[in-house]
Amino acid sequence: MHRPRFAIIVLVAAAAIVAGLPPVSACTGITIRPRDGSVIFARTLEFAVDIKSSVILVPRGREFVGSTPDGKPGCRWKTRYGSVGMNAFGLPLFADGLNEKGLHVGVFYFPGYAQYQAITELDRDRALAPQELAGRLLGTCANVGEAVQAARGVRVGDVVFKEFGFVPPLHFIVNDAVGKSVVLEHVGGELQVHRNPLGVMSNSPTFDWHMTNLSNYVNLTVSNVPRLEEAGAGLKAFGQGSGLLGLPGDFTPPSRFVRAVAFSKSALPVATAREGVLQAFHILNQFDIPKGAARGLEHGKPLADYTLWTSAADLKDLRYYFRTYDDSRIRMVDLKAVDLDAGGVKTISIGDEEPIDDVSATAR
Repeated sequence: MHRPRFAIIVLVAAAAIVAGLPPVSACTGITIRPRDGSVIFARTLEFAVDIKSSVILVPRGREFVGSTPDGKPGCRWKTRYGSVGMNAFGLPLFADGLNEKGLHVGVFYFPGYAQYQAITELDRDRALAPQELAGRLLGTCANVGEAVQAARGVRVGDVVFKEFGFVPPLHFIVNDAVGKSVVLEHVGGELQVHRNPLGVMSNSPTFDWHMTNLSNYVNLTVSNVPRLEEAGAGLKAFGQGSGLLGLPGDFTPPSRFVRAVAFSKSALPVATAREGVLQAFHILNQFDIPKGAARGLEHGKPLADYTLWTSAADLKDLRYYFRTYDDSRIRMVDLKAVDLDAGGVKTISIGDEEPIDDVSATAR
């Protein structure tokens, strides 16, 4: 008896051991702009392995030293602004973060396209690792303009991230409290800065390619397609949503980028930041990847992405919201309520197990 091809794939992938293998990321980011003038940036983070994230609080006045490809010290900086966000592996690094001035930086995987800058001896005092750039921007910049200038003032080199065992291919979205947004990408050894009017982000290819690709979907609309009369036969859609027929539904970066634009820009306007945060989480439900739904090979090893956590940053009210794969409750850290002059970096565990409330006794 022959097994169906899909069944064989499932059995083979289920037997694969993915723990400890390099990650493939399928992150998606969107921007919501409520009528009260607030700016909400929300994103998912997917990896094939648990990167052991915690919420991290980095205070003002914290000194950092950048890394270089040869292991010698790179650029030095002291944080001017306190920040909150998500780290990885217990390190004082940001995978996603918000500072007290309303600057947000999101780190996204960029495989096959990231090519960092050459580091010479003359560049050493400006050099840092890709995984250190977000922390540098959050700690020293108040808005997108300052962040772009700071990114141009440093050199990002091929520094191996010890926890992965290779140089992580990354690109970055930077947003501020007045609604400006840019994407930073190191391509061909040079920094490319792209204006991001839609506030949407995914992974490879390059950001300008994604924007061009949107032209393939100009026919999509949130309104249902009207009844079609053809050769005397009346044809009508089966139900709601016919205007978005053809919207790509897979988990590839180009498809997620298109869906992120479609859902975030067609969502009905909301009045307040709180409503915007909740709306953002609802939209990102469309991008939540359960374990086993997206599988592939990286460096010849089988692995499967899943959504480790989803976050939303309120860039005006300085609140950082999150939920995790194991706990879908939305939790929040208020930057205005924490001590940003604390002596050291602090963390908050995100590892809770989701409660299931028994409401049987409330029946009337």
